[in-house]
Amino acid sequence: MSITSLLQQTTLLPDHYRTLSSIEMESRIRTIKKKLGKTLFIPGHHYQKDEVIQFADATGDSLQLAQISAANKEAEHIVFCGVHFMAETADMLTMEKQHVYLPDMRAGCSMADMADIYQTEQAWPMLQQLFGNTILPLTYVNSTAAIKAFTGRHGGACVTSSNAKEMVKWAFTQKQRILFLPDQHLGRNTAFDLGVPLENMAVWNPHTNTLETDQSPENIQVILWKGHCSVHEGFTVQHTAMVRQSNPNMRIIVHPECSREVVAAADDSGSTKYILDTINNASSGSAWAIGTEMNLVNRIIQQHPDKHIISLNENFCPCLTMNRIDLPHLLWSLESIVQGKPHNRIQVDASTAKEARSSLERMLSRA
Repeated sequence: MSITSLLQQTTLLPDHYRTLSSIEMESRIRTIKKKLGKTLFIPGHHYQKDEVIQFADATGDSLQLAQISAANKEAEHIVFCGVHFMAETADMLTMEKQHVYLPDMRAGCSMADMADIYQTEQAWPMLQQLFGNTILPLTYVNSTAAIKAFTGRHGGACVTSSNAKEMVKWAFTQKQRILFLPDQHLGRNTAFDLGVPLENMAVWNPHTNTLETDQSPENIQVILWKGHCSVHEGFTVQHTAMVRQSNPNMRIIVHPECSREVVAAADDSGSTKYILDTINNASSGSAWAIGTEMNLVNRIIQQHPDKHIISLNENFCPCLTMNRIDLPHLLWSLESIVQGKPHNRIQVDASTAKEARSSLERMLSRA
């Protein structure tokens, strides 16, 4: 089911929640958490606001939180503080008796939305005509359940930013080429690090149904879907140059959802977990510029007062869709559960979930 159809089935936040003070909302949330006890589980993604993260029972990346939710057999209500595709994954991995909710159905992901299932189904036969039966689809976990199901149906798998290299290596043992959805930058950076020349990569434009390359098809090894993260694409080589000029001893670490040029200009790159581990293990007094989402960077800064840490782009905004989850929406979601009238439940249909799980399982069995 598309996020559009889901939006049509949900209601918007009642106005009176906007009039409540933060103190009152926090107090009411604490009361509900105490009342529901272990039957309630609140996973919070790293990019969430501090006002929400303070109530999270677990903090992590999308797949990690879905797996933690699935392992928590006591939780009947899982209020996922993240975005739509994350709640979908949690719903697919949890038991039928467990219900997953998204506090604000408008909390989508622009990257995930860039790989539309209808465009993908339209592109696949065109790519087959160009390349024959030589392509294995891989999808970043930052994708819809429908796209995960597509990869599962065609023998492909999911990847995370932590295991992308392992999964791309595996994919090349299965087929001559890969189709990487939906983030072209993670796909390009991963393939490049594995030795695939940039000229052997092409971009599929779903709006024009064309392959963007000046190479002949036989030279293409990686087909990159024309999608990106709006947050990480906001970091540029100009930002790295400014840091080099103003803080020549500062190390730059970025997420691989950044462009190839930015990753090449940085000192290091890696998943959110890799960035967190790197900063945690860095020596006191070290200096860092971090190229990832602002809420997370600000939290890292607060947690490491002994280090000089800045955002690679200090004028950049947090992830806007992730920030739709706030105290009013969280309280509204929890109170609706207590009242026996929960809203914004995320449910993936059985057929889609089965195929999507096969894509996830291929990844989990190998990386």
